Amino acid sequence: MIARREEIAASLAEVERRVEDACRVAGRVRSEITLIAVTKTYPASDVRLLAELGVSDIGENRDQEAARKAADCADLPLTWHFIGQLQTNKVRSVVSYADLVHSVDRLRLAEALSREAVRSGREVGCLIQVTLDPAAPSGRGGVRPEDVPELAGAIASAECLRLGGVMAVAPLGEDPGEAFARLRGVAEAVQKEHPSANVISAGMSGDLAQAIANGATHLRVGTALLGRRKLFVR
Repeated sequence: MIARREEIAASLAEVERRVEDACRVAGRVRSEITLIAVTKTYPASDVRLLAELGVSDIGENRDQEAARKAADCADLPLTWHFIGQLQTNKVRSVVSYADLVHSVDRLRLAEALSREAVRSGREVGCLIQVTLDPAAPSGRGGVRPEDVPELAGAIASAECLRLGGVMAVAPLGEDPGEAFARLRGVAEAVQKEHPSANVISAGMSGDLAQAIANGATHLRVGTALLGRRKLFVR
């Protein structure tokens, strides 16, 4: 466990250096950026080590794994981010632990989240996942930019939901900077109509600098913090 803590600490220091360098180049300050540690396939013990090292925002892609880890770490002051594609039959479980859902990309999902948030007496933050692939759906989900205003309005008016902003993944094979510049334009249009929706969730291990240069407020970093994915062991 000591060796794993040292490994994560070293990786975290390197990620922080990269974030600070990118902020300096972009003329931004580090405090504008929330670092989300994506712990998919890693055990709850890694979440605890991250918390010891000062990382309190945890991202998960799959409900079954996320629910177990959230329960195992319920004693820690963590913010849980659900960042994977979400089916409506998983909404009840996700609402029980997630503070911010990054992958809202259809009205039916927003309606289901609202119903479960009302039922559980929780307020759930929602980000609209935007597809940045101009040619065809990428397979990663997401609403096209021209359809974002309608979904934003629906989330903003839904009971027990909070419209936080937007999220996207840079399309494979495209310059991330160009993709994130388009996302920034979508985000600015959303914030013009909904001033409190100021979150831009963009940037992962390989493209966090480009995301920061284009206004990202939340980075979703897994590999650079925890290493290459492996089979999940609780």
